[in-house]
Amino acid sequence: MSNKQERVFHKGQSRIILFAINENSCPAEDFLENELSKAERAKIAAIIKRYAEFGKINNRKQFKKIEGEDFWEFKSFQIRIFCYFKTEGRVVLTHGCKKKDQKLRRAEIERMKRIKMEYEKEDEQ
Repeated sequence: MSNKQERVFHKGQSRIILFAINENSCPAEDFLENELSKAERAKIAAIIKRYAEFGKINNRKQFKKIEGEDFWEFKSFQIRIFCYFKTEGRVVLTHGCKKKDQKLRRAEIERMKRIKMEYEKEDEQ
């Protein structure tokens, strides 16, 4: 049995959105709370909550798969919140950033993978 902490961002009709927590750090929550204005936070949170309720977002500019990876991104203008899918309708938010370039930086992809690996490692203990 895992003693992993789970922090729920939003529990909807279709999906449960969780924050990845590792070593008492929660990068996605920290980004939402500390790096965004109230208006930015409200916009991206509304997109994520809509996904939790309905299980899809029709606007591909707001939610899309990261090419060549097993990760997805919620988008609102330059704001990105990265996530991946677990079983039983769970979606785990890894972290966020303000993307300034056209192409996603490799460092962000590596960070997603590292956060996922550390979070999933808790399941094995």
